[in-house]
Amino acid sequence: MTQRVHRPREDAEFNFVLGMSTVPVLAYFTGTWPKAIEPCRVMDLVMAGIADDYTGRLTAIRADITRCPATTRQYEITAAPSYVLLKEGRAVARGTGPMTITEIRKLLDCHL
Repeated sequence: MTQRVHRPREDAEFNFVLGMSTVPVLAYFTGTWPKAIEPCRVMDLVMAGIADDYTGRLTAIRADITRCPATTRQYEITAAPSYVLLKEGRAVARGTGPMTITEIRKLLDCHL
């Protein structure tokens, strides 16, 4: 069974999901400009796999930079795709650009 990757439509919804999570959150930031679209689509599949692999140990959130501008600024996101692992709302690890599922697992396993 696939765990849903949360897709907030605005900053308030992102903060709600973040506040309700009892486990660390992997926030994945996407963009809708031409150079970001294809890498972000590829990462959607990778993030779905991560959400499955870490069910119960991680909450996955996919945030559009345009729809969540305050969140984007808060976590200093400057490119898409970008990733921030959050524990109790604080960034503990980051990644930018397309990453393989193996690379993301290594990032997570060092911090979970």
